Formats: sequence, C-alpha cells, structure tokens
Amino acid sequence: MPEDFQQLQYAFAAHLRDPERNAAPEGLDDTRVAVYRELFYNNVESLLANNFPVIRRITPDARWHALARGFYSEHPSHTPLFTEIGREFHRYLQARAERGEPDPPFLPELAHYEFVELALTLDEASIDDEPHDPQGDVVSGVPVVSPLAWPLVYAFDVQRIREDYLPEAPPAQPTVLVVVRNRNDDVAFMAITPLTYRLIELLKENPARTGLDAVDAIAAQFPDGERAAVREAGAGILRGLRERDVLLGTALD
Repeated sequence: MPEDFQQLQYAFAAHLRDPERNAAPEGLDDTRVAVYRELFYNNVESLLANNFPVIRRITPDARWHALARGFYSEHPSHTPLFTEIGREFHRYLQARAERGEPDPPFLPELAHYEFVELALTLDEASIDDEPHDPQGDVVSGVPVVSPLAWPLVYAFDVQRIREDYLPEAPPAQPTVLVVVRNRNDDVAFMAITPLTYRLIELLKENPARTGLDAVDAIAAQFPDGERAAVREAGAGILRGLRERDVLLGTALD
C-alpha cells in the first residue's frame, strides 16, 4: 500500500473518531464526510445503548453522548469484534474511575453487571464438556460446577439501580450473585449468600472433594453448637444449586 494513501487512511480514521480535534484530510467534500461521521458514531452509540440499557436510561442525553463519544475517540480497544464492545466499554469506564472522572461511583460495576449476561450467552463453553452424572448426589458425591456458572461480588447493589435509585456510596454489605446459563441456554441471575459463594469457590478450587467435605470445611469455622445447622443448610444449598444447573451433578468414577 502506498505510504501516502496509508497516511490518508489514518488521517480519515482519526477524523471520524474525533472530528473536533482532527480535521478531515484536505480535498474531501465535507457533506460526504459527514455521512461517515454520523454513520460510524451512530453505530457505536447504538451498540452501547443496546448493551447497557440501564446505564442509558439513567444517564441524561448530553452526558450519555459525551461518554459514548469519549469511548469512541479515546479508548484503545483490544479487539475489533462488535460482540466485545461491551467488555471494552467496561474497561473504558474502569479507566475513567481510576483517573478520578466525575462519573457515578457505581458505573463500572453496573457496566460489568450488564455486560455479563451477553458474555455468558456468547461463551463457547458447554455443559457437555464436563463429564458428569446428572443424577448424582451432590452432597455425598463430588459435585461438578458448571463452566457456565459465574459467582460475582459487587460493592454496589447493581441489580437495584434505576432512575429513582442512584446510590452515592455502596451499602454496608456487598452484593453476591451467581449468573448461570442452564441446560436450556437461558441465562439467569441469582442472589446468593456469602456462604453459598464460598461453597462454590471451594468446589471450584478442589474439584475432587465431596459436597459434604466442602460444607464441613465451612462448618469448621463456626462454633460447635452451630455446626450441625450449618451442615444441614449447606446440604440444602448444594441441592438448590443442582436444581439451578450451577452444579451439573457429580463427577464420574
């Protein structure tokens, strides 16, 4: 490719990304260039609005378009894939938070929460990739955690954020969730307790331990008089996770 033509492409792309700071290459008709300016920006803005409907609803128009324009002009994306634009926007909001931009403090977590559903929908992992007995006893046997079950912890109660609830500080307790894509390929979010979160993490960290072993490891941290109740509650949690396809069943011999 001739060097002068390549430089023309770079200049044209820079203008499309940030027309206020980068003039269009000389000799181009501005009426025609304007078509590209609007088309490219509108495509990016539309993708963001569709990926982040809550953020779009709670953000005034001028502020929203400033965010979208800033993302389009400033953020060095790691991938050109449209399906990854949500992840890139989350990275952009995280970078803004780290440099102290005056965004709502919950914005990066809310963006992650909104993107997770699409990310899990498109995840190429499969339940069939994990050998398991779907009828196995997840208490006495060795539970298999679904590769499509993601435990999540947020400082803000992101699932409650809407136009009339815009918290300026996180609540006293974190929000603990698990998002799962079940055998029907439906994606669902579940609010869980810290105990449930820890139980899932223990099973993922040691895929050879039985469900009861993992429960006992948690129960050992409680006073003697409470351990029997914790064991009973833990067994119930394991069975409930199995019903929601967070646990697929038990490992095969």
